[in-house]
Amino acid sequence: MWKALTDPRLHAQWWAAGDVRAEVGHRFTLDMGKWGEQPCEVIEVEPERLLSYRFAQTTLDTTITWRLEPEGNGTRLFLEHAGFDLDTPMGRTAIEGMGRGWPSLLRRLATVLGEVAG
Repeated sequence: MWKALTDPRLHAQWWAAGDVRAEVGHRFTLDMGKWGEQPCEVIEVEPERLLSYRFAQTTLDTTITWRLEPEGNGTRLFLEHAGFDLDTPMGRTAIEGMGRGWPSLLRRLATVLGEVAG
């Protein structure tokens, strides 16, 4: 699962193309299609356990954190997308849209993980 979060080729298959890398301070962009290239910066890494980065720094300015925890014979993935400014129209629109969008992205991630494992 870690590789799907940190390998640009796999990341592009389930979410967005970009030079994502598990290295604190690494700056990259994610190609969000009609929303354009979104600048990001990795702020915290614990290999195989945690990846956190600032997302859409010049517009939305939120933080996405992926945390992995062993569970039984597998791994549980936690996602936190925080920092939405609900006092702005953009912040309100983004949280609503991403609230609807994350479930489908996580299903695509599960598909990619199944293909990698298979």
